[in-house]
Amino acid sequence: MPGPTEQSPKLLDQVRQVCQRRQYSYHTEKAYVRWVTRFVRFHDTTHPRHLAEDDIRAFLSHLASERNVAASTQNQALNALVFLYEQVLGVELDDIGPLDRADRPTRLPTVLSRKEVRRLFASLSPGPNRRIAHLLYGSGVRLSEALRLRVKELDFDRGRVHVRDGKGGKDRTTVLPERLHVPLQRHLKTVKAQHETDCAEGVGSVHLPDAISEKYPNAATEWRWQYVFPSPQLSEDPRSGAVHRHHRSDSAVQRAVKSAADAADIEKHATCHTLRHSFATHLLQDGTDVRTIQRLLGHEQLRTTMQYVHVLEQSGDGVTSPLDTLPTDPA
Repeated sequence: MPGPTEQSPKLLDQVRQVCQRRQYSYHTEKAYVRWVTRFVRFHDTTHPRHLAEDDIRAFLSHLASERNVAASTQNQALNALVFLYEQVLGVELDDIGPLDRADRPTRLPTVLSRKEVRRLFASLSPGPNRRIAHLLYGSGVRLSEALRLRVKELDFDRGRVHVRDGKGGKDRTTVLPERLHVPLQRHLKTVKAQHETDCAEGVGSVHLPDAISEKYPNAATEWRWQYVFPSPQLSEDPRSGAVHRHHRSDSAVQRAVKSAADAADIEKHATCHTLRHSFATHLLQDGTDVRTIQRLLGHEQLRTTMQYVHVLEQSGDGVTSPLDTLPTDPA
């Protein structure tokens, strides 16, 4: 039986082209192509034009009931199929109907104490990975947002980080810790020297959104458009084939944080995202208004930010045990 890419190669090409035209990330493009492929295979390589809402519902329910995927995974599959029909095929979908929904466990985020954060940082080797970890905790940015930062988006004069095209395609501004100013400026001198060497060797360009590269043809080699945390290796752009220096790998940072957490004997499941959770929770402890934290984190819904209030409530922070109020230590 022919696979979906053999039966309809143009379909996957169309998915890629529309993703690029709408300036979706390469990660999103790969995910959507993967879900379209799985959807077509699930229906015995039938072209999606010959499938309808019932077929979409059957596939999504199968993911929950048979494949036991997480709720976020099922939602990503749904987004990919809605994109396929409405943006690629030009078909307006009716109500898909009730789905077998993947369970979404109601877990509060893991948060490190301030002592644990200090131990984690002390266990991180000096270098870009530690600077990134400092930024995750000091600014509350996501790992993907930190890695995509361009030089021009660090505002040292105002102490601000400008996050462009964050989650949901939105821009926002958050704080740039004063303690990071000198280390980051020193880091940027090293990055700039590497960029000048790359330019001299003809590989000093960087990937830019299509609209920017068309409007400013020389921007790809300008210093202000370079990544703050570039990769130590040159690589080939999977879309254009151009060789240049992409941003640092997320897996490299994740491995460094995990290794540091293990070395610091932190028993909690500490990840890069844990540092973002800790940023928000510690701001709350210090009396920062929850609406301000919502803006700094870029949450669309206040209820998403309120989870950090629940973390503090369940941790008993600010509550004094009656044992500690006794005038003498118990025997």
